[in-house]
Amino acid sequence: MLITKDFHDVPAKLAKNEKPIRIFVISPKVPGYPQAKFPGVVVFSEIYQVTGPVERFAGQIASHGYVVACPSSFHEFEGPEAIPYDVEGTDRGNKYKAMTVVEKEVAAYDEDATLAVDLLASLPNCNGRIASEEKKFLRVAMCSDVLHLATGMCLGGHLAFRAAFDPRVLSAVCFFATDIHGATLGRGGDDSLARVRAGELSGKGELVMIFGKQDTHVPRAGRDLIRKTLEDASVPVSFLEVQAQHAFIRDESSKGRWDAALTRSLFSFMMEVFERTVGRDLGPKIERGEGVEHVC
Repeated sequence: MLITKDFHDVPAKLAKNEKPIRIFVISPKVPGYPQAKFPGVVVFSEIYQVTGPVERFAGQIASHGYVVACPSSFHEFEGPEAIPYDVEGTDRGNKYKAMTVVEKEVAAYDEDATLAVDLLASLPNCNGRIASEEKKFLRVAMCSDVLHLATGMCLGGHLAFRAAFDPRVLSAVCFFATDIHGATLGRGGDDSLARVRAGELSGKGELVMIFGKQDTHVPRAGRDLIRKTLEDASVPVSFLEVQAQHAFIRDESSKGRWDAALTRSLFSFMMEVFERTVGRDLGPKIERGEGVEHVC
């Protein structure tokens, strides 16, 4: 499927300097069908903002029939341009997200995610599923009723994780999400696992966590903590640990860590989750054991 690219500069109330957030939008294009509508996906980037690898990743999703929004996470401190994959760029990106240095609070990250979902809901070519049996495929103006998807890598994996708290986000696929186990996102740290323990993801849509076993950013103890917290809270989660390092899906400047074959397999897994959760009419959800006939 062909794709088109655009961007929107959206006012952000919690930005310290009132700088708007630029949200890049990549959309499917079907020749001859100018009024075609598609589900929405938010792709959160790593600390380098919307780089070539992130844009290509988002473009592949869009080409499968999804309107994709890519927010610029550090709009308070940078322009919308990508931060270079070099030592200086890495230091800048890490400084912006470090809880002891940067001025950006978790609430500002959450606002960015909300604005991205709001934008998707407002686009005429985005046709999210409705959380109502009577209005299954009808798009309405109230964006709180429209369901979307989220994914991201590194910092973006954590942001996609937090986006799942939004009732409009039906499923989230998080690639090597950083800082969750240490609660170190934003100034003063984050409450991501605390909110899970409080039940804010219980009974919601599907969550997928993907980690490399050789990822030094999220060691085994951190992965175990995340898994246990999610499972103890009865969150519907698929937890994948693969033989890979951090940033293994990045096809540029990955320092020899890119695994193209593994990336392709996990991309297919992600698309199956997306297709199953928004691309199919499953009818009303019935909890396990409720009105279910057991057949041997």
